[in-house]
Amino acid sequence: MSLVLDHVSLRLGSRVLIDRLSATVGPGEVLAVMGPSGSGKSSLLAWLCGTLPPALQAQGRACLNGREIHTLPLAQRRVGILFQDDLLFPHLTALENLLFALPAGPRAERVAQAQAALARAELAGLGDRQPHQLSGGQRSRVAVLRALLARPEALLLDEPFSRLDVALRARFRAFVFAQAREAGIPTVLVTHDAADVPEGACVLALHPAKPDDA
Repeated sequence: MSLVLDHVSLRLGSRVLIDRLSATVGPGEVLAVMGPSGSGKSSLLAWLCGTLPPALQAQGRACLNGREIHTLPLAQRRVGILFQDDLLFPHLTALENLLFALPAGPRAERVAQAQAALARAELAGLGDRQPHQLSGGQRSRVAVLRALLARPEALLLDEPFSRLDVALRARFRAFVFAQAREAGIPTVLVTHDAADVPEGACVLALHPAKPDDA
């Protein structure tokens, strides 16, 4: 699996946020996008997953495994995204949150897959708990599992580690990147903290938005 960005530009009115960005993210690789607020980091992820606000204009192409996805509806893009907040469904248990992501099939098989995922994340026995009964780190791991069980072809990370304490942050980072590498999923990470960037990642530094000189 690979994600290719081809001459991507993002503008907000007369301000250029991203100017002709090109990059290729291979299977299990990470592209880390860094920069201050207002430099277009989160807007790039919004464009990739199909939620770019109408006020922003985009040019360029995004190809995922040979498919041009930048013109597709969100549901057809096959990308998973994690935010600072875990965004679990509060009325569902951890297990039910995972079942929501799994493709249709016999319930027993889907439950077995979800339980195996919980065990892999050291959450065995917690499937019947609702999000408010889990710690912050446990909720974060459930959110990662839910994103991965949906079988995305690319993973987008919008500062998902920023609200965790230092010790938990390190463990959760390692867990997320290990899961993406194991599944061979190209990953785009947005962060302002260099400590979040895994070893071997390609780093793209964005700069504050500037007026269009044209």
